[in-house]
Amino acid sequence: MKKILVTGGAGFLGTHLCERLLKEGNQVICLDNYITGSKKNVNHLLENPFFKLIEHDVIEPFHVEVDEIYNLACPASPPHYQHNPIKTIKTSVIGAINMLELAKKINAKILQASTSEVYGDPEIHPQTENYWGNVNPIGLRSCYDEGKRCAESLFMSYKNKNNVKIKIIRIFNTYGPKMDFNDGRVVSNFIIQALKGEDITIYGEGKQTRSFQYVDDLIEGMIRMMASDDSFMGPVNIGNKSESTILELAANILILTNSKSKIIHLPLPKDDPLQRQPNISLAYEKLNGWKPKVELKNGLEKTIEYFKTKMNF
Repeated sequence: MKKILVTGGAGFLGTHLCERLLKEGNQVICLDNYITGSKKNVNHLLENPFFKLIEHDVIEPFHVEVDEIYNLACPASPPHYQHNPIKTIKTSVIGAINMLELAKKINAKILQASTSEVYGDPEIHPQTENYWGNVNPIGLRSCYDEGKRCAESLFMSYKNKNNVKIKIIRIFNTYGPKMDFNDGRVVSNFIIQALKGEDITIYGEGKQTRSFQYVDDLIEGMIRMMASDDSFMGPVNIGNKSESTILELAANILILTNSKSKIIHLPLPKDDPLQRQPNISLAYEKLNGWKPKVELKNGLEKTIEYFKTKMNF
């Protein structure tokens, strides 16, 4: 049994990760300040004697004796991280420093949940890990993009100067059950709008592309990355290489929900990436043949059922 700390553990991804780690027989400490996460997400875990929930903000130092740390703490959807950009940067940077200091002190292995947003609006396609990105450092999205880029730099510096055992993954668009209703991300937005019969709002012409990954595939990638040889630190892309346009996503959700909603178009937000697709050959090579298994249609069906249940449809 390992003792594992998950920051942001009551969020969408954190909840799935806590469930998986407990299922594998680990002791899990879930840390969250509930800004975007929710205690409701992990209520069903509270009866487990090997699960502990602590309300705490990673901007403040924290000490606990653990074997591994998964650092997931940070708002991840544009409406959430743009709502308080200074808080977002502090969470990414000061939070990373606090967790790295903890890892250094207790000799724990630590994984940073970075993001495909470090690539910005990419000039190469698909994106490989050695691409440095095309990010606007003063744009509306920069609080998240640059915060995560700085966190990666901190992780490498702690490795090089203090020999901290680090892992860095870059997460591409992920969806699935337990997404928040007010998440603001495209999959949850479209599903809720379709189920309610409201207009589905697409920004721009809808020709921009994303590569959507079901949450179970991401969690498997995380677990494999943490368990990989210490000589492999990453960064490594964890995402689905199957690419689709936003318009295609909306059309699929309309069919799967049997919705009569209409598609309307709004102006494209500033700095919104036009293309996003990972090259996952490194993950396949280094993580025992990891690749996504859940097809978009199947994943959307599971996610739609989750929202239907929560909305009493």
